[in-house]
Amino acid sequence: MEALVLSTVLVALAEMGDKTQLLSFVLAGRFKKPWPIIAGIFVATLANHALAGSVGAWLASLVSEQTLRWIVAGAFFVFGVWALVPDKLEETRTYTARSVFVTTVVVFFLVEMGDKTQLATVALAARYEPLAAVVVGTTLGMLVANAPAVWLGERLAQKVNMKVMRWIAAGLFIVLGVLSLVW
Repeated sequence: MEALVLSTVLVALAEMGDKTQLLSFVLAGRFKKPWPIIAGIFVATLANHALAGSVGAWLASLVSEQTLRWIVAGAFFVFGVWALVPDKLEETRTYTARSVFVTTVVVFFLVEMGDKTQLATVALAARYEPLAAVVVGTTLGMLVANAPAVWLGERLAQKVNMKVMRWIAAGLFIVLGVLSLVW
């Protein structure tokens, strides 16, 4: 349960102002069909984070517990600093006439590759034993952050202080890094 809750909260906060959240705004504005967009975000994130979590669990099996502790702590410290850097969405992609759902799945999966929430999923899966809890948690965190972006669009972005959200996410990552070293 700890892995599920922590993964959900951490990713939801880290996702505030992230490029995938900005992509959610763009998709909602372009297609104006929230349900297929949210379903596409869910499928893309589940696939992406299952892959990332599997990599994290595999890496955890390759190194000693002490080495893993330092790697995970270092990763959390890096994510803490990275969370302070706001993302910008460069809208250079062109969208085909394919369905909104398929377009969302493909674009969201690709944009999430190498993103801090994907890499955080790798670190969380290396840190916590139940891989499914981490993947479900990080996927829920993405939905918590991105579904309102789809539904409320620009109005939400104007009311939420993204700088404060980035500082909270950074603090959580750094606390996790310290806890990884201590425990």
